[in-house]
Formats: sequence, structure tokens, C-alpha cells
Amino acid sequence: QVQLVESGGGLVQAGDSLRLSCAASGRTGSGFAMGWFRQAPGKERELVAFISVSGGSTYYADSVKGRFTISRDNARNTVYLQMNSLKPEDTAAYYCAGRAGWPTASEFKAADYWGQGTQVTVSS
Repeated sequence: QVQLVESGGGLVQAGDSLRLSCAASGRTGSGFAMGWFRQAPGKERELVAFISVSGGSTYYADSVKGRFTISRDNARNTVYLQMNSLKPEDTAAYYCAGRAGWPTASEFKAADYWGQGTQVTVSS
């Protein structure tokens, strides 16, 4: 079993930055891809960013490209999401997710493990 614990959400103004962190513990094995989803009220959950096991491959939703950066520290089993130039439309619950093995970004959309979520609210 794997546990994911997020931190770093909050209330900010448009244009501000936030950094989300997610620490994984448990049986992550030799390969464990990680990423971030978000879900706003009344909207479907969407994959925001994904990073491969090695960190060599990343994916971003079009809506966040150029503003968000995903990174990981494998020694700490931690993934980060640096969010810059935040917009009100970025307001959502953000969920860290993980999937064992070496999935592609498309395959990662069916993640195996989920964090509890952290709220990000961007005021205009």
C-alpha cells in the first residue's frame, strides 16, 4: 500500500505563486510515477501535470503550460508542483496521484493511489 500526503495549498491573489508538495510512503517499489490532478466544483477531474519515474518525461495540461512546473526528488519520494502566475480559473482541489510502474501520461490518468487533496483558491 502507498500513502500520499499533500501540503502547500491556500488562498492567494491572481498573479501569485504557490508550491504544492506530495510525499509518498509505503510500497512504492522501483518505479512509481507521480502527478497532480485538480477538480473544480461542477467540473470533471483533470490531469494537470505528470512526471515519469526518472523525471525525464513530463506532461502539462494546456491550461497550465508555461506557468506550472512539476518536479520530483526520488531520494525523498516527493513530487512538487510549482504554480506561478495563478489565475482565478486555477481554483480547485488539487490531488496528488501515483501509479506503480512506468506509465505514460495517458496511462497515468488511471492512477492507482490518491492523496486527500489540498485546496487552492485564487482571488481576482
